[in-house]
Amino acid sequence: MRIALTGGGTGGHFYPLIAVAEAIEDISKERKLIEPELYYIGPAPFDMNALKEHDIIHEEISAGRIRYYRSVLNFLDMFKTLWGVLRALVKLFRIYPDAVFSTGGFAAYPTLVASRILKIPVIIYDADAKPGRVSLWSSKFARYIAVAHPDAASKFPERVRHLIARVGHPIRKEIESPAREGGYEFLGLDKTVPTIFAVGGSQGAVTINNTLLDALSELVKKYNVIHQTGSVNLDEVSRIAKLILKDHPNEKRYKAFGLLNTLALRMTAGISTLIIARAGSGTIFEIASWGIPSILIPIPRDISHDQTENAFSFAREGASVVLEQQNLSPHLLLAEIERIMNNGELRNKMSLAARAFSRPNSARKIATIIIETALEHEPV
Repeated sequence: MRIALTGGGTGGHFYPLIAVAEAIEDISKERKLIEPELYYIGPAPFDMNALKEHDIIHEEISAGRIRYYRSVLNFLDMFKTLWGVLRALVKLFRIYPDAVFSTGGFAAYPTLVASRILKIPVIIYDADAKPGRVSLWSSKFARYIAVAHPDAASKFPERVRHLIARVGHPIRKEIESPAREGGYEFLGLDKTVPTIFAVGGSQGAVTINNTLLDALSELVKKYNVIHQTGSVNLDEVSRIAKLILKDHPNEKRYKAFGLLNTLALRMTAGISTLIIARAGSGTIFEIASWGIPSILIPIPRDISHDQTENAFSFAREGASVVLEQQNLSPHLLLAEIERIMNNGELRNKMSLAARAFSRPNSARKIATIIIETALEHEPV
């Protein structure tokens, strides 16, 4: 059984592929199936180590990006995409997988075109409340469609809605369960105060970083603050924070990281009372699986429509508060933090709403469909 995975460009598109690959491996062992051959077909992966850990073979192709603004790069990337389609045709014909699983995004488009030409069964997953263009296009020939958000199904063409199932978001097993013991000691934080976790996504977020720094001297009076800055921002943020907290009696309550590794992320989730974050679907569903109240600050609509839709979808369930970036200020952020942290009943309601939103075992649900489809397609 051969299965091709495609998608990527960002962690939000890439890591669900890894979560589903884990579930495919588990189900195959449980059902005593021949060990599946897994391939990732796309540009350079977001995390090559994750592929290696699961013996996923990378077949590299090019993929051009379509931008939401006028740019000569849109024209140039058309040729990159065309070349990617030709390369994907050759690679898929040689591998001839029994199923293709896509998480969408520009990186998936060439492989999906090639899959359609070669009539290979396609299963697609879209993580956003407003599905992306590649997912909407590929829904026309997909065998099954999985979505994360309750609002997503209505955005697809009516004739394919009977193929749609809301499954939640595939999350890697290693981060699905927070570590409830040892977090304060591991991170060197004060056990006597609550902890706030601020994260701008895998790349960080300059606006969140700057706003948090402006509020930092007030925050550490009452809370520990764990701050994932993004790797490229770590040195600058750490330098500014050191100046802000110089001679502050609670200086050690602040910890900055470029990108938390798996263990540090589990430890952080285990001790956090509130999360401040961007609104990528991966981030939202990780927060939901942990059952932690959150303040979401989506990327503005003129840059990315996805995050605003995602944030308000989550907030409508009562799990989060949304602060739009154009309104963000240190005073507003502090006020919202205080409002949530000073109201235990509100935090409890937000936590319960987050867990209800999470839809556990989504990776396994998708993996089951992929395996069944692959076994149907596999020659006897």
